[in-house]
Amino acid sequence: MNAENTPARPARKRPGEFRRLMARRFNLLSDKAPDDIIERRIREGVELQGATPWILIFAILVAAIGLNVNSTAVVIGAMLISPLMGPIMGVGHGVAVHDFGLLRRALLNLALSTVIGLVVSALYFMLTPLSEAQSELLARTSPTLWDVLIALFGGMAGIIGVTREEKSNVIPGMAIATALMPPLCTAGYGLATREWRWFGGAFYLYSINCVFIALATFIGIRLLRLPRQSFVDARTERRVGMAMWLVAVATLLPSIYLAVNLVKDEVYRARAGDFVREAFAFRDAFVVDTRIDASARVIDVSLVGNPVSNENLTRIESRLAPMGLAGTRIRLHQTRSNEPLDVGALRTQLLGDVIQQGQATLADMERKLKAAEQALHDRNAMASQAAAIADELRAQEPGVGMVGVSQGSRIDADGNRQPLVQLTVASPQPLAAESRERILRWFRVRSGDDQAEVVFRGQ
Repeated sequence: MNAENTPARPARKRPGEFRRLMARRFNLLSDKAPDDIIERRIREGVELQGATPWILIFAILVAAIGLNVNSTAVVIGAMLISPLMGPIMGVGHGVAVHDFGLLRRALLNLALSTVIGLVVSALYFMLTPLSEAQSELLARTSPTLWDVLIALFGGMAGIIGVTREEKSNVIPGMAIATALMPPLCTAGYGLATREWRWFGGAFYLYSINCVFIALATFIGIRLLRLPRQSFVDARTERRVGMAMWLVAVATLLPSIYLAVNLVKDEVYRARAGDFVREAFAFRDAFVVDTRIDASARVIDVSLVGNPVSNENLTRIESRLAPMGLAGTRIRLHQTRSNEPLDVGALRTQLLGDVIQQGQATLADMERKLKAAEQALHDRNAMASQAAAIADELRAQEPGVGMVGVSQGSRIDADGNRQPLVQLTVASPQPLAAESRERILRWFRVRSGDDQAEVVFRGQ
């Protein structure tokens, strides 16, 4: 075979070329803004004067209203207009470049912004007529390790966006992801309502966001190699760096504990749900509601059908430990076979607490519907008997003309309403008193009502 016709093989890229390619792809310095522009941007964001405090107050009010009416869109809008991010990034930048003046000013403005946020949101929640805690509020009271990661990664994205030559949508996205305003306003709600557990959880989440956004800024500035100011001695530099990391670790540790508990509770709920589906699969009874309290290790099971015997319940409880549910108590709620099934209660259990308040109204409507159905049935029954009653009466009294049967009600002197059955008899000639008395006695026996009345016309 001629070597000249052999196709040439593509040359392999050397490892050095691949590394250079990847370095170009992930080089943070390629589109970095000049150092003086980065410095100016961060310093401008730190300041809390002029229009900035007013924007902060209005952003707090918008966030508080959004949390109060449970509107996610309104809360997101408050995150976008909030100026809280500037002082936090100023703290990280001040530590990274050894600028103590900037660090002190950023900490002071951050503390002042936090106080303004707490006071304004607390005043709003004291004045609003909507006092119930909504899901948007409660979602900010239990921070975990995942909130730490969100703040750290969001902060890293934020400092990279701030240091670019061209502005992008990184900062608005970072503001939404890290969510500084909602936990601060939730802490204000805790102050207004004296719910200290909610205040502590929300303020801890706010602290997590502040600390780890500042830490991400510190790391980003160091990676971008911005020039530092010289310290008086190396000991001060080490002390400041150590303090930064100690604050970060102290903020991190409780979130790890809460995250571990959250994972344990979720695993417990999953196991408990599987256990109920397997252990309570009966032919003559079925589960209508299950409530799992992971913290108390209690499973509430509501059953309809034949009751579960104590022996079966003991056998079911013996299966808890093998399924990783040791120490769990089962509370069984069941309808006995000799008791009528309460359909209203069953509906309530199936639909949960959402329609609990409307259950009384539903029962009242059902009762009125049954009463109306019974009245209609009685009316139709009487109408079907009217012709027969007229024929029987004419057979006894040939002089009777028109005959009518009606149902109604009578009201006594005390205002009590009682049912009334009435026979109307019209005759061309007046009927004798004996005939009228005989017709009345007959009609009361015929209708089965000893209070029935007869009205004679043409007398």
